[in-house]
Amino acid sequence: MSAVATTRAVRLHAAGGTEGFRVEELPVPAPGPGEILIRQTVAGLNFLDIYHRRGLYPLPALPTVIGAEAAGVVEAVGPDVTGLAPGDRIAWAGAPYGGYATHRLLPAWRALKLPDPVGDDMAAASLLRALTVEMLFTRVRPMQPGETVVVHAAAGGLGRMAIAHGRRLGLRMIGIAGGAEKAALARAAGADLVIDRRAEDPVAAVQAATGGGAHLVIDGIGGETLAQSLGMARRFGMVASLGEAAGRIPPVSVYDLGPARSIALARPSVIGFISDSDAYRSAGAAVIARMADGLVVPVGGRFPLDRIADAHDRLESGLGTGALLLDTGA
Repeated sequence: MSAVATTRAVRLHAAGGTEGFRVEELPVPAPGPGEILIRQTVAGLNFLDIYHRRGLYPLPALPTVIGAEAAGVVEAVGPDVTGLAPGDRIAWAGAPYGGYATHRLLPAWRALKLPDPVGDDMAAASLLRALTVEMLFTRVRPMQPGETVVVHAAAGGLGRMAIAHGRRLGLRMIGIAGGAEKAALARAAGADLVIDRRAEDPVAAVQAATGGGAHLVIDGIGGETLAQSLGMARRFGMVASLGEAAGRIPPVSVYDLGPARSIALARPSVIGFISDSDAYRSAGAAVIARMADGLVVPVGGRFPLDRIADAHDRLESGLGTGALLLDTGA
């Protein structure tokens, strides 16, 4: 199939450090059945990208273009694609990956049309995080008004999204943050209570504030933090373990969960959640409507393609707040 476009892309050639990335010019073929060609203006950076780069979450093959969400414009559609046309503004999230590029082919069902109030930056910063929160509050542990949620890394993009949406649902949101500056950001997002883990024991503070623990604990930190999270859940509550930013999670015994504690441990994947086209399109429509209503993740920084190593270093440092974006220049 002949190429109809050239993409400038960051390809990962070897798992490990950022030295495995190379910026390359690659041909893009014409879209086939069920596909669209899109010009991506901006991509969102996520810790999932770090896991892919390190090899913690294996990829089908190398070299490859990673990146799990982006926004841009449809440039061409395959012969049997309906409902999309060149010029449509869209965003996407999930697999097949390919956000770190100016152009790519995308399965047409992955494209979510963007209304005028939702800009490209807004969509790329918020979509995957908003889908994660939707998964947590509707599929993993359907939440009811008045229930309590604890969110680790409450000043981060996912944390602030969860807090803001949880408040809209009538949930009591408790954020855990490291340091006064990050605690202030969590409060500004709407947290009912913020616990500074550097100033007090977060497990004891959660138990004292809730009188027995939270209905749901959202843990994207991993490492030794998961043991703390288990101590924050109430009887018949749940801990949702989403990531390993602090390192590999030590083995968990079923006796850590019960019978005395009687708690549940979930290890949900938003990529798995949105691999079902019906679930993806339903959740996507819901979160884009909320974006148009102002429920978005603030942008904490942006980098051009050729500074991908700096972008990953910033993301891994844990020092930033808000979402990081990759500006493709397209």
